[in-house]
Amino acid sequence: MTAQLPEPHTYDPAGRAELIPVLNMDETEVDRQMRICNACRYCEGFCAVFPAMTRRLTFAKADIHYLANLCHNCGACLHACQYAAPHEFAVNVPQAMAKVRGQTYADYAWPAAFGRLYRHNGTYVVTALAIALSLFLLLALQVNGTLLLGRLGGDFYAVFPHNMLALLFGSVFCLSGVALAVAIRRFWRSISPAEPQAPPVDGAILEASTAVLTLKYLDGGHGQGCNNEDDRYTLWRRRFHHLTFYGFLLCFAATLVATAYHYVLDLQAPYPVLSLPVLLGTVGGIGLVIGPAGLLVLNLRRAPEQGDPRQRPMDRAFILLLLLISLTGLALLGLRDTGAMAVLLAVHLGTVMALFITLPYGKFAHGLFRSAALLKFALEKRRPDTLGLGSD
Repeated sequence: MTAQLPEPHTYDPAGRAELIPVLNMDETEVDRQMRICNACRYCEGFCAVFPAMTRRLTFAKADIHYLANLCHNCGACLHACQYAAPHEFAVNVPQAMAKVRGQTYADYAWPAAFGRLYRHNGTYVVTALAIALSLFLLLALQVNGTLLLGRLGGDFYAVFPHNMLALLFGSVFCLSGVALAVAIRRFWRSISPAEPQAPPVDGAILEASTAVLTLKYLDGGHGQGCNNEDDRYTLWRRRFHHLTFYGFLLCFAATLVATAYHYVLDLQAPYPVLSLPVLLGTVGGIGLVIGPAGLLVLNLRRAPEQGDPRQRPMDRAFILLLLLISLTGLALLGLRDTGAMAVLLAVHLGTVMALFITLPYGKFAHGLFRSAALLKFALEKRRPDTLGLGSD
């Protein structure tokens, strides 16, 4: 990923007073390729990037950041492109977009100094995991004097007091949520500056939400899926993403339901195997094993021209962290009434804490940036095309 240097500026050639950021090398490459694509338009129906592209004759920094996050890196346009290497134009839209996309996470991160964590994300995740694991193992020893507490009937709070866990996880989660919210707000304000007449919102939120929840643009534009290793299409990347996404949501729902049980219904853990929190967590945990495992296999097999190879350590670190969380969570559920429960609980909580710490500065952020870009696209479609060039 390119180093984040102070942005040089130049005056707008149209003579306006404000300063306009100069494109860096990766952004300049996207600008070059978009101009070629805008002249060709063979891939116009593949995904949201190309209809959005046709609304522009030139591509400012904010436009490039918007298009980069609109791209789902499915690879369909690369394998359809007559100007891809070995042609002298060497067009590779997914790879060019991926490089800028990784840069946007760092550029809009809050606090800004933490954006550099994206550049060494694999190391950052491993360090956070080591610290979080050590913290919970040491806390268990401090509170109980030992990790071998015998059978506790699945009572997690006999190992770690409830209030301690609520304070630790609540604080870190809130701080991570604020950091993500500020980053997405900064990104949104960049790609969607205030306009005298805002586009109508009717249906835009529903359209964008549907595209997010169905992963619409991982179908390659033709329903056959993405390219991964070669020019063959596969729907497995979309399926594994669905298992990961909905597995995560189910696990989060299990936590919310358990919180409601505790504070609203005054029902204390441990909960029976057939209770709603346990069922949600079990189904979600299974999804979080199958989905990330499949994505990891696809990532290891992915051709180097697909996406940005420099970001693969970040991708794999996030996938492995999700796998650790789900595997330790399922193991904890299965062995919660054994003498191994305290150790498993400390390890599981350590992995979850590592996820919370790394949420704003890792792969998780891409889902929020992409959702914002899809909302921008849905709103933009509802605004008149002043160029008269778009087909949407």
